Amino acid sequence: MKVSPDYYDEIFSFRGEWDMPSTCGLKIRCCSGRTCVIVTELYQDNPGTSVTYAGKKLAEQICEAKGLDINEIVYLECNPDTNSKLSFYDEEFFQVDFGADPAHRYRQLDRNEVMDLVGR
Repeated sequence: MKVSPDYYDEIFSFRGEWDMPSTCGLKIRCCSGRTCVIVTELYQDNPGTSVTYAGKKLAEQICEAKGLDINEIVYLECNPDTNSKLSFYDEEFFQVDFGADPAHRYRQLDRNEVMDLVGR
């Protein structure tokens, strides 16, 4: 289950749960006048915590490393298409609002919404 490098511009190393060394794909784009941060799950190429379980801790580490303000970004999580026969591995994008209550924190985006945000 290799993830295509089309999904990310760089591999970002971060401290996951219990400070476990972890990695994700990272792409940063300007979108609608804001900075869009897209983190991509790398599956077996990630030795540690998934992007979803890392959550706000990952966003904070990216913002610190890249000089961004977490309150000024649009944060997206990507589960990339791995060409698997299992639908669990189909491409999905979620916009994450860390300030929202847990029931409304994640909103799945359809392909048109992703295209409108990042031109992907």
